[in-house]
Amino acid sequence: MPVTTATDIASRVRAGLDPVRPTEDALNRIDADDAVVGAFRRVRAAEALAEAKALRDRPDLDRLPLAGVPVAVKDVVPVAGETVEWGSRATNRTPAPADGAIAARLRAAGAVIVGITRVPELCVWPMTDDPGGIARNPRQPSYVAGGSSGGSAAAVAAGLVPVAHGTDGLGSVRLPAAMCGLVGIKPGRGVVGTEAESHWFDMSTHGALATTAADAALLLGVLAERPELTRPREPERLRVAVSSRVPLTHAPVPAPMRAAVDRVATLLARSGHRIVHATPDYRTAAPLGLLTRWFAGPAEQAESLDASLLQRRTRTQVRIGNAVRRAGLVRERTQHEWTRRATDFFTEHDVLVTPTLAAKPPKAGRWHERSCLANAVPSVRLAGFAGLWNLAGFPAMSVPAGTFPDGLPIGVQLVAAPGGEETLLGLAAWLEAHRS
Repeated sequence: MPVTTATDIASRVRAGLDPVRPTEDALNRIDADDAVVGAFRRVRAAEALAEAKALRDRPDLDRLPLAGVPVAVKDVVPVAGETVEWGSRATNRTPAPADGAIAARLRAAGAVIVGITRVPELCVWPMTDDPGGIARNPRQPSYVAGGSSGGSAAAVAAGLVPVAHGTDGLGSVRLPAAMCGLVGIKPGRGVVGTEAESHWFDMSTHGALATTAADAALLLGVLAERPELTRPREPERLRVAVSSRVPLTHAPVPAPMRAAVDRVATLLARSGHRIVHATPDYRTAAPLGLLTRWFAGPAEQAESLDASLLQRRTRTQVRIGNAVRRAGLVRERTQHEWTRRATDFFTEHDVLVTPTLAAKPPKAGRWHERSCLANAVPSVRLAGFAGLWNLAGFPAMSVPAGTFPDGLPIGVQLVAAPGGEETLLGLAAWLEAHRS
């Protein structure tokens, strides 16, 4: 069976295809290609085949939304019998006694978990590598696949699985989606209700990575236990704001990325949507408040870990984060004020269109061996457009929108007010259908 979409696989399994077939095909592709791609920390070959065989006896197989679909999950959620390592030697190596909420929802929907994807240590960085391997961009292997859901993005972009789970605390789904030419959605706060949102001051949430808007919607609907999200509809006429102004730094955005935003805006204008050039009132406090949380979040998580086992860059990040926490620089007021300004912006606009990245991605390499500063500079440069929507808790997604001259994908970010997931997914599906 050729590589295909999750929507197609599930339809074929519901119609009678042996659910073992898609899993066997995925495992064969992983075996052939992942040595180069570096997407997986752990491949669950025997376990996945056993799960697929068990699906044959499910009396509800013909009704399961992800029937027989091989999926990958990020190394941050409990999967029964597997360790949750967060890309670090310092974390607990006791296998999870049971599935967490995410794995349980995937299995209930008929998915087969074929593997656990690679992440940077404690999911701090938008470059995904560890002593065991480097998650490379399948479209351009000399570049990073992104992070922290870089392994999940690499797995989907390489065709190893049709969809993958990710988490997004400061852009960790959208950044790798943009780099790898995928659709990646971060829902609003509380849409996927699990323990993950306790991470990084309630900024992190589970999301979906896929090659199509329909697949992203299908996976998100399962993760959120909201079937209405699985069927995105073309939105009515929207008030669309367009901006390529980077928050805080106002650094110049590469011309191909600005051009991608302009192409999307032109396409939407021709279809009848109202387009205006407008930028949210970012000011300075919100981006700086985001930066303090980027340091303090890992420091809070590391309290229960043996710091001597952390990578050098992470130890420095944690030391800075602890200083930030002692100084009381993580302030709720900053989040509340930015959320109010963002809410005001979306009273006049339905969707905001920006570049997903603020700079071209860096080259792949052993970033985990470099200093905190060497990692922080490209991280801050890349993520200017993404993280503030985690701080506000608004839904946002990245959609493919072109390439650089060297073929590296370019993504455009779509943002909406809380409750706007269906609008974003519908708009992404429309753009996908009309993209030349």
